[in-house]
Amino acid sequence: MKRLMNAEFFAENRDKTMEILEGGVLVASAYSAMQSSNDAASRFEQEGNFWYLTGIERPGWWLIMDGARGKSWLVTPDVDPVHALFDGSLSIDEATAISGIDEIITRSKADELLLQTARQHRLAYFIGQPERAEDFDFILNPAQREMHEKLARIFVGVQDLRPKLANLRSVKQPVEIKAIESAIAITSKALLSIRASFQAYKYEYEIEAELNKAFRETGGRGHAYDPIVAGGSNACTLHYIENNAPLKKRTLVLLDVGAQVEHYAADITRTYSYYEPTKRQREVHAAVQAAHLDIVAMLAPDLSVAEYGDKVDARMKQALIEVGLLSSLGDERYRQYFPHAISHGLGIDVHDSLGRPKYFEPNMVLTVEPGIYIPEEGIGVRIEDDILITAKGHRNLSQKLPTDL
Repeated sequence: MKRLMNAEFFAENRDKTMEILEGGVLVASAYSAMQSSNDAASRFEQEGNFWYLTGIERPGWWLIMDGARGKSWLVTPDVDPVHALFDGSLSIDEATAISGIDEIITRSKADELLLQTARQHRLAYFIGQPERAEDFDFILNPAQREMHEKLARIFVGVQDLRPKLANLRSVKQPVEIKAIESAIAITSKALLSIRASFQAYKYEYEIEAELNKAFRETGGRGHAYDPIVAGGSNACTLHYIENNAPLKKRTLVLLDVGAQVEHYAADITRTYSYYEPTKRQREVHAAVQAAHLDIVAMLAPDLSVAEYGDKVDARMKQALIEVGLLSSLGDERYRQYFPHAISHGLGIDVHDSLGRPKYFEPNMVLTVEPGIYIPEEGIGVRIEDDILITAKGHRNLSQKLPTDL
């Protein structure tokens, strides 16, 4: 399978980053390897910004970029022979071929370089933690915090470059859109195949297994995130990933899945009926389906993000009124039945930052995912498509996959 991303892609990303550095210096860290259980590490996933700038998919590497000199260095981690034997390692030649950076130095040389650089630069940039990290209910990878602490001991000031990188990454290049489209095509094909023989599955995990096969047999990286295969009331748990329950006749099954192609994600949700749906299930699904079409139609580069949010709230409240869950547009129970955001950016991260824009811009890619969740009725419906903002409007990248029950 021919790769879409090459050293030229990463070099161009660094060139654009040099511009936003405005002569400053950036010291970025790859993620650290993290524990899975006892003496085993979890499968490694690289920090998105570090991959965007280097293409390196190994833990422990650093990137130093000096905007004043227009130079970049990769810094190798110290890997002892035992760990190299068990886990492998990335050679200097391989790192150069991937990243396009031919100056690769050791940690000790990097420490000397940083001390020297601090004589010319009072301020150093690093890549900080994601937005709203304080709301997460999991332990953050320590690499960004450790880099911040290291730089604070060397430079007078330290500043997070993540917001500016988010603005840069939010507008996708043609090759990035191509990768996302490829991931969407793989995901759509898998869901079409599963839908065609839906009643043959007896358990949620059988559908997950079929997705695993479909996403891997293309030569891709597999899932962009843990798949959600949620039958009946399980769909009312928004991030349900157990995928173990038996499927029950005359219930709905929510599938929120996405393949990953060269680090770029698809993120698609469909809700299918398992055997004949009830009248109430049809009613709720139809309300979500109609709202989904109307909300997608809103998207255009001249639409402000704030106005989009207001229009979405009004449309979703109307959908909830239609199915008897709200009494009026002012009913305060709105978020009880639609508790999540309507959209998020999509790219290297399945929840890619759009950089807090005031208006949508051409070549941004985002999801649209209205849903209605009624735990007391055991009904959860979500429909999600991946949308490219264009110069004149938008293009639904996953439109070929039907949204019907």
